This record gives sequence, structure tokens and C-alpha cells, in this order.
Amino acid sequence: MAELTWTPEAERWLRDIHDYITQDNPAAATRTVETLYRKVEILREFPESGYRYWQRPDRHIRILLHGHYRIAYVIKTSGAIDILGVFHGALNIDRYLL
Repeated sequence: MAELTWTPEAERWLRDIHDYITQDNPAAATRTVETLYRKVEILREFPESGYRYWQRPDRHIRILLHGHYRIAYVIKTSGAIDILGVFHGALNIDRYLL
């Protein structure tokens, strides 16, 4: 099983998503964050589940899709995984990952 680490930036993105949704529906905000965490957990056993990020073929950055969200992560040479961010599908993640 791969070791998973959430970067401080990824945790901030997740908090921002939660805070935004909470304005209209606190229960939905909690469900959204919980399902995103559960989705990320599959990477422990299946680290290459996401598609390879085409902008950076020199790094092992991948994108895992979940609903309206894209979860960016990197597979390190050690096999450990860093979660880089959670982005709404409407955002241009190129400006955050390049």
C-alpha cells in the first residue's frame, strides 16, 4: 500500500471547497469532503488510477476524477503519493500545476 500525504495546499483547497458549499448546505459540504477523502484512499492500492497529466510528461502527476472535481497528485519515485490539490472542473488547473 502506498503512503498518502496531503500537501498543505491540497488541504487548503479542500477547506475552501467545504467553506463554499457550507454557505448553502452544510450537510452537503461535509458529504462532499468525505467522499473526496474516500476517493483519494483508493490510490493507496491503485496509485495509477488517475489519468496522466499531459502538461508534465517528465513528472508522474496524475488526475483522479470525482464528480465535478479533479484531484491532482504526484507519485514519487519511492512510490509514496502526494495529493497536490482538489480543483473544481471549471478551474483551469494548468495555472496551478505548471
